[in-house]
Amino acid sequence: MTDKKNLRTPIVCVMGHVDHGKTTLLDKIRGTAIVRGEAGAITQHIGATEVPIDAIVDKLGDPRLRDHFIVPGLLFIDTPGHHAFTTLRSRGGALADLAIVVVDINEGFKPQTYESLQILKRFKTPFVVVANKIDRIGGWVSQKDLPFAATFKKQSYDVQARLETKLYEVIGELYNQGFAAERYDRVTNFQKMLGVVPVSAVTGEGIPDVLMVLLGLTQKFLEANLQYSAKGPGVGTVLEVKEEKGLGATLDVILYDGTLKKGILSLSEALESRSRPRFVLS
Repeated sequence: MTDKKNLRTPIVCVMGHVDHGKTTLLDKIRGTAIVRGEAGAITQHIGATEVPIDAIVDKLGDPRLRDHFIVPGLLFIDTPGHHAFTTLRSRGGALADLAIVVVDINEGFKPQTYESLQILKRFKTPFVVVANKIDRIGGWVSQKDLPFAATFKKQSYDVQARLETKLYEVIGELYNQGFAAERYDRVTNFQKMLGVVPVSAVTGEGIPDVLMVLLGLTQKFLEANLQYSAKGPGVGTVLEVKEEKGLGATLDVILYDGTLKKGILSLSEALESRSRPRFVLS
């Protein structure tokens, strides 16, 4: 059995077209931890949010699940949605263990949706597609924070049919891009087929399903990749280099192995590393 102490938090990159709901989705996931009312329940960095496993299990509504998960939580990275940040988004795809591609179920694929898919294909990153904004489907009656299956059953037949039509338009376009996909609860082999989760980032419907699918993918396919050692040099990725008032040049860094020690690397050396997707501190 894997020692949980030697597993790091999986890194989940949130990608997709601007205005399709990435920020709203992350806000809802952040609320998963904030509602616990515990100091330190959630760690929000610049562009990154760490949600502990206890907060996720609370959201899933079944305390028994706590013993089924080996990871300490999920670390979500929000990638900018503008073309000017293509390089950063590429780095996000490179460093992520998993990814979420957010698509507006009513608008379908847009330029940055296609770009995100190509990045994930290039880096062979496992991902789930979130078909967002189901609450905007005509006639939809929202059921706050319910899993998708539960809220879907409460809709009229006509509304269910409208959702299925829009969902299979998304699935069809994924097929055109070279991805076999199906609604997540109909997928029998996530290694061969993408799961598409219908959600509303505003009402929270389907959010438990997204978290469950991500944890399931982690458990099944990524356990070996999450092993880390506290000994040795730090290994990580520079997300962004910028000027901070009173501090000067600063780095936003995801450290995923080893230990980072003060004074090991000069700032000029660190700045040079931004042209490389990964760096090692020795």
